[in-house]
Formats: sequence, structure tokens, C-alpha cells
Amino acid sequence: MIGQLTGTLTDKQPPWVTVDVGGVGYEVELPMSSIYPLPGSGETVTLRIHQGLRDEVPVLYGFCTEAERGLFRALIRVNGVGPKMALAILSGISAEEFRRSVEQKDTATLSRLPGIGKKIAERLTLEMQDRLDGLGSAGVGLPGATPGAGPATEPDDPRAEASAALVALGYKPAEAQRLLQGLEGEDSEQLIRAALKKAVR
Repeated sequence: MIGQLTGTLTDKQPPWVTVDVGGVGYEVELPMSSIYPLPGSGETVTLRIHQGLRDEVPVLYGFCTEAERGLFRALIRVNGVGPKMALAILSGISAEEFRRSVEQKDTATLSRLPGIGKKIAERLTLEMQDRLDGLGSAGVGLPGATPGAGPATEPDDPRAEASAALVALGYKPAEAQRLLQGLEGEDSEQLIRAALKKAVR
């Protein structure tokens, strides 16, 4: 079981990154809250890992902090919430906002996240009440976190890259285009961050 990876960041194509550890490239899927603080290509990174299975194929989910991984693990224990939805939650709402929504039973805010309907939102407010107390929110990456040393090599079309990342997080292509409409940004990460903030307003 892989619990942590430390190596060279060789590629960053949200929500995926590749980390070279001793000549072996590990593909890791991250929430956007962990993508934002990452340094640029060629820099050393350390990621906390949750190893899962998708269609009987091992999948690595990465996080910048232990607290963020803990919240992810608590989320996937909720009935009806899988890893993809948990990543979408961590990408679309800050830990503080999520905690507040759960405590106040604010299903309206949670329902605006991709893939979460009213029933799942209600289940989250019920099942996460006790689990949040043991997790705390310190150290959990936020969608508004300050980026690290710099972005990885940018794709030719940042808007297309941002759209693909939003679709990977669970938004339908038409929804992704609607969220990106009218937004300005120099790179895909800026566009994704702005789109995710727009989605939960």
C-alpha cells in the first residue's frame, strides 16, 4: 500500500499530476485544492496518498496535507459518495465552508457541487457531523490557497485544459463551458479556480 510519494513533479494536467520517484512515474489524481499549491515542473513534491481501485485497476489519490487526506477518507465512507465525488467536493468548496454547510445543514450550498443532488447533500449533513469533529480543518488545502513556486508548463489552450479539468471533476461539458464563460485568466489553474468559485455562489 502506497501512503506517500516524494519525487520530482514532471507533469501537471489538472486534476492529474505525474511524480517521478527513482525513475518510475506515478500518475496521481488530486483535488484542485492540492493542485493550486504545487510548484512547477522539475521541483520536488511530497504527496500524501490514498490508494484505491477503479474497475479493479489501482488508482492513486494525492493530497498536500494529512488533514486533507483525512477529510477525503471520511467523505468516501458516506453512503453514495465515491472518490470522484469526494475530489469534486474538496475542489469546489473550502474545508471551512464545507464544515459550516454540514453544521448548518445547508444542503443548498452542497447541492451546487457537481454530482451532488439533494439526497446526497442531506446525507452529508447527517453522516459528516460527528466525523468532522475528529478531523479539524487546519492544514486542509483550500480552493483559494496561494500557489507555490509557479505553474507547470502550460498547455497551448488554457481554456480547453480548464474545461477538461472541470469535466473530470464531474461537471457536464455544457456546464463547464457555462462556468468558464466570461472568465479571464492567464493559465488553466486561474480559470479553474474562478469557475469553481462561480459554481458555488
